[in-house]
Amino acid sequence: MKLSSIGSLAAACGLVFSVAAHAQQATPSAQAKPATQKEHTMTGCLQKGSTPDTWVVMNTAEKGPKAISIVESTEKLAAHAGHKIAITGTDIPNAEAEKMATKPAKGDHYMKITAVKMVSATCP
Repeated sequence: MKLSSIGSLAAACGLVFSVAAHAQQATPSAQAKPATQKEHTMTGCLQKGSTPDTWVVMNTAEKGPKAISIVESTEKLAAHAGHKIAITGTDIPNAEAEKMATKPAKGDHYMKITAVKMVSATCP
């Protein structure tokens, strides 16, 4: 009787430890998922990039990046060339943008654009 009690206790302890180990393994992978990036808006003057089909927003806010390279846009940008615009989108990490097959213009900051709003027909 004593032997079966010890065996049951050992089996129960083994079950508890295996469940705890599984929970610890599941936690890091759940935390490893990247957070979704929030859209934000920045303002500046739109101009053509140094290579064909690339765009850069210059003369941005004093504390922001000096040149924002557009990696991708759902909006047509050519109609806004030379205008002061407000762009809305998400950041793309510099290292990721610079490794893209279709190279964006060189910039301090890279964005994927989802909306464009004209602020002024001229740039300072």
